[in-house]
Amino acid sequence: MSSPTVEQDNRRIQRYALALPTRIEVRVDPKYTWNEITRLEDISAFGAAFKLKRPVKRGRLVLISLPMPRQLRCYDYLEPQYRIWGLVRRCIPLGTNPAAQSYAVGIAFIGKNPPPAFLDNPAKLYEIGDREDGGLWQLCEMEDNPDESGLPAYLRRHTRFSIPESLLIELLDENGDVAASEVTVTENISLGGAAVFTSFNVDTGTFLRIKSERHDVSIIGVVRGKRVGQDGIVRLHLEFIDNLFPLAGIE
Repeated sequence: MSSPTVEQDNRRIQRYALALPTRIEVRVDPKYTWNEITRLEDISAFGAAFKLKRPVKRGRLVLISLPMPRQLRCYDYLEPQYRIWGLVRRCIPLGTNPAAQSYAVGIAFIGKNPPPAFLDNPAKLYEIGDREDGGLWQLCEMEDNPDESGLPAYLRRHTRFSIPESLLIELLDENGDVAASEVTVTENISLGGAAVFTSFNVDTGTFLRIKSERHDVSIIGVVRGKRVGQDGIVRLHLEFIDNLFPLAGIE
């Protein structure tokens, strides 16, 4: 199913403006999970919209818990809290004040349990396919380099800029304390990640804190890969977890 068809189908689904308290859990790594309490903007049997203080990448799976009306549920009709997995379809920044930044998030419900592959690789991104007989959306894994020419700008993957941006990266231990740090520069950078030169000998899945003095920002990132360039220098490929990098003045 193409994305425009999905969006048209979504508009035909009746939505209810219910400001229900909702807990959002985002698992970005087998060892790292963050959660936030918010209130719904609206909800249907097949999806929901709400605001978050942190951005969530399109295609990521999230777990939500809420006192959902029984007539909108697909299972667990007698449970006080309805727990259901959803796929992030959009995440749009609201406002221009970085100190009070929030994000409008829309998700499509995919069921009581995530795909088995998600448990091994929570960072995997997905797309939605047809709806199942029960009404919930089916999933397919997102391509590594999908054609996004037909998508609006806010749904596209973040553009990377091949520029040297000075950063301080801090290696975090299991308690979240700084074990080591170094000043480095980026090989490329986007809103949601960067490739940085490093002397750290770290594995995929390692968490780092990335700081920019110029932009006065501190972001938690996770190592998604590393490679050695022809110059013999190691590059770490980082995904930013709890914030976007402020590219104003760079783009």
